[in-house]
Amino acid sequence: MRLTGKIALVTGAAQGIGRGIALRLAKDGADIALIDLNLEKLEHVAREVQALGRKAVTFVADVGDREQVFSAVDYAHNQLGGLDIMVNNAGISQVKPLADVTQEEVERIYRINVQGTLWGIQAAAEKFQALKRKGKIINASSIAGHEGYALLGVYSSTKFAVRALTQAAAKELAVHGITVNAYCPGVVGTDMWVDIDKRMAELTGAPIGATYEKFVSGIALGRAETPDDVAAFVAYLASPDADYMTGQAPLIDGGLVFR
Repeated sequence: MRLTGKIALVTGAAQGIGRGIALRLAKDGADIALIDLNLEKLEHVAREVQALGRKAVTFVADVGDREQVFSAVDYAHNQLGGLDIMVNNAGISQVKPLADVTQEEVERIYRINVQGTLWGIQAAAEKFQALKRKGKIINASSIAGHEGYALLGVYSSTKFAVRALTQAAAKELAVHGITVNAYCPGVVGTDMWVDIDKRMAELTGAPIGATYEKFVSGIALGRAETPDDVAAFVAYLASPDADYMTGQAPLIDGGLVFR
């Protein structure tokens, strides 16, 4: 197993892509710190990790709060004995015409998607340097970080921002041996896409499921993405095979957006 002896922290780990990433990293040998707001779901994922023979700890934190993110990293270190991999996966979506977006809505999504990623980068980098470890920071961007989408404009802007933070952090932290990369999923069959489809239906009058099917029909490989598809790529970024890769944000979308 490529990650035996490694310790990973995954935010947004209670469900969806985050859960998939946590389980894949555990299968590859890592012990996992699971961070999210829903303790009941976190504990369920922790049991799944433990069933794979790995250690798991849970910590309830709001990633938009810098102090809570730093506390989560300290907790992972204290409970599991270190930190090698930081996956800043937590995020929220927003479906709304740009003309109708409120200040409060913008502040909320930027607080979680952008500031939450920044605090994760800061906390992990500080811990890696204190431990004198060449750690890996892996951030969640999106196909919407490569192309802005109608009715997803503010969400898209947050994912472009994650790419910028990833590039800047990679340049700043390379001197410490820390790599920083991002992953850019497409249409993943998770609760987030259920919500996106529902909101698109409300705004456009399309039937429920039509927006999801429209996007899926444009995927070259002919099917929607699964959390396991994303997790497999994140596992690569977390592994020694990606030691010479930094500052990148590759698309992992089955052939939907081509760059």
